[in-house]
Amino acid sequence: MSKKSFLLLLTICAFQFSFAQQNVLTRFPKESTPKEVGKRLAYHFINGRHDLYAGRWIHYAEVCTWNGALDYALKVNDRKLIKHLKDKFEPFFTTEKALLPPKNHVDYNMFGSLALKLYQITKDERYREMGLSYADTQWEVPANAKAEEKAWAEKGFSWQTRLWIDDMYMITVVQGEAYKVTGDKKYLDRAAKEMVMYLDRLQRSNGLFYHAPDVPYYWARGDGWMAVGMPDLLRMLPADHKDRPRIMEGYLKMMKSLKNYQQPSGMWNQLIDEPAFWPETSGTAMFAYAFIVGVKEGWLDAKEYAPAARKAWLAMIPYIDQRNNVTEVCIGTGKKNDKQYYYDRPRNAGDLHGQAPYLWCAAALLGK
Repeated sequence: MSKKSFLLLLTICAFQFSFAQQNVLTRFPKESTPKEVGKRLAYHFINGRHDLYAGRWIHYAEVCTWNGALDYALKVNDRKLIKHLKDKFEPFFTTEKALLPPKNHVDYNMFGSLALKLYQITKDERYREMGLSYADTQWEVPANAKAEEKAWAEKGFSWQTRLWIDDMYMITVVQGEAYKVTGDKKYLDRAAKEMVMYLDRLQRSNGLFYHAPDVPYYWARGDGWMAVGMPDLLRMLPADHKDRPRIMEGYLKMMKSLKNYQQPSGMWNQLIDEPAFWPETSGTAMFAYAFIVGVKEGWLDAKEYAPAARKAWLAMIPYIDQRNNVTEVCIGTGKKNDKQYYYDRPRNAGDLHGQAPYLWCAAALLGK
């Protein structure tokens, strides 16, 4: 065989292998396809009641689920679903205006991401105005800000900075959507600067994150916010952005560690590194999403990570009950330096902390 023929054969083999690995994330058994699963969960969300903070304001978990349903609807071009999601939002301009979160906390401000996503679909200026007000007030220091909040702002960070790993979804999602809407690089730079600081301050040597600096446990959903926030931001950052290499480094380091801790079943446990703990669905879905995006973007080796992502997705499906509720979702959890506390956390069926990342996975599997 000539050298030219040999090189041609290698190229063909490489293409066939790459195609086969991509098929791992496109061919699923009936009732496990992302289109079927996404439809079940998205339409279930339409009929659900609002998830509120103490009965007052829209909860961030509802925003996350709404965003996921919109992403799914766009991927399958379900115009009926898009209309339902738009109609569900409309009362926020009138009769449900009191349910809009205040603009004074990182969890509340991320509501703006939903309005900005709807603007991109509808071009209705009401969404743009509302969404940008939430994005901008993350950096506009209020007169009654605490000294610590003002200190963060003086360093160029959001005054809402608190060094909780959740923030690296809550901040980056609204700033990222603001960038998509305006094209103004300041929003992207804000998100990237925050992400780098959080990575430098919070990521451990194994690539994972403690629930808090004084709580040395790797809680799945806590780490999940970082696992989702990094690839979503990397998708938006230009190749020559100064912060991209550091964020990519942190992302790849985390993905390698997560792959090592994936259980034989395909799930991840409530505490990631505790094999005796129970499989938790919201964290598993977040990690699966991070793998799916990484493979599709070419950042992760498809040979290693595509089968791991598929295994996670197929393991997740049986946790959806007949009412289209994701089960085994850890409820909202504050930090506590007590391992048993994490093991004993209640688990809710239909908790939007779990419904949301399942929808993210479905949309990601249907995408590029």
